[in-house]
Amino acid sequence: MELGMVGLGRMGANMAERLVGHGHHVVGFDPGERARDAASSRRIVTAPSLVELVAQLLPQRVLWLMVPAGEAVDSTLAELLPLLSEGDVLIDGGNSNYKDTMRRAAMLAGHGIHYLDCGTSGGIWGLKEGYSLMIGGDEAVVERLRPLFAALAPDPDSGWGRVGPSGAGHFTKMVHNGIEYGMMQAYAEGFAIMQRKSEFALDLHQVAQIWRHGSVVRSWLLDITANAIEHNPRLEGVAPFVADSGEGRWTVAEAIDLDVSAPVITLSLLERLRSRESDSYADKLLAAMRNEFGGHAVKRSE
Repeated sequence: MELGMVGLGRMGANMAERLVGHGHHVVGFDPGERARDAASSRRIVTAPSLVELVAQLLPQRVLWLMVPAGEAVDSTLAELLPLLSEGDVLIDGGNSNYKDTMRRAAMLAGHGIHYLDCGTSGGIWGLKEGYSLMIGGDEAVVERLRPLFAALAPDPDSGWGRVGPSGAGHFTKMVHNGIEYGMMQAYAEGFAIMQRKSEFALDLHQVAQIWRHGSVVRSWLLDITANAIEHNPRLEGVAPFVADSGEGRWTVAEAIDLDVSAPVITLSLLERLRSRESDSYADKLLAAMRNEFGGHAVKRSE
């Protein structure tokens, strides 16, 4: 099957390479020349512009977008729309907000263009292990593109599926990432407790390795946690700053809108925000309060 890949960053290029390895013809485009050159070295045919990318694909075309969520998706769609024909398919494999996806799908449907949203999980390991794909959109179009999804998934018949209409794929991936926040936070807190118990001198990598086999908390996240600790036990050079790419915030907002209690996901998001406060006014004020009401000592900054 023939596919155009728009966006040849690390994940987009990995997905393209996996498809090529399964016998699919992929033509890729990225605005960065270095990204295009790197993709070319991986047997991926590249085009220097979106115009030339579309020209190299036969109708009914299939284009997979791996670009950052938000304005980048809208601007890419605006550039692509005049180049496409009725019956073409666009797949957004990034982490777009599902509400934006529903809006875009309705707009493109008015031009006779199919729009699928594909929540994609697997990170840098997906090239080797396969990707988990949560797909929203027209069922017949998803079925027609089964060979692509089957090639990207860990197994042709598992790890992927159409989960509902337009928006459902990105909604499901949003919740997936919210859960991921909570799981990561729990692991981080647990290992921090063990690291602080200095009299036991625990080998945290050993503990992680034990838990990876047979334990009820075993998971892929624990696997990569064990790798991180093995390579850098004291986490030297790693700043205590945890970014978030939006999905956790959207999950918390959705939980509030739906009157669903989600304290673990919410607190894990707040902990990420807290990690960025190098000079916390709130913490200073708490210390000052304790001094005012109880005369507790205040540690002075240097």
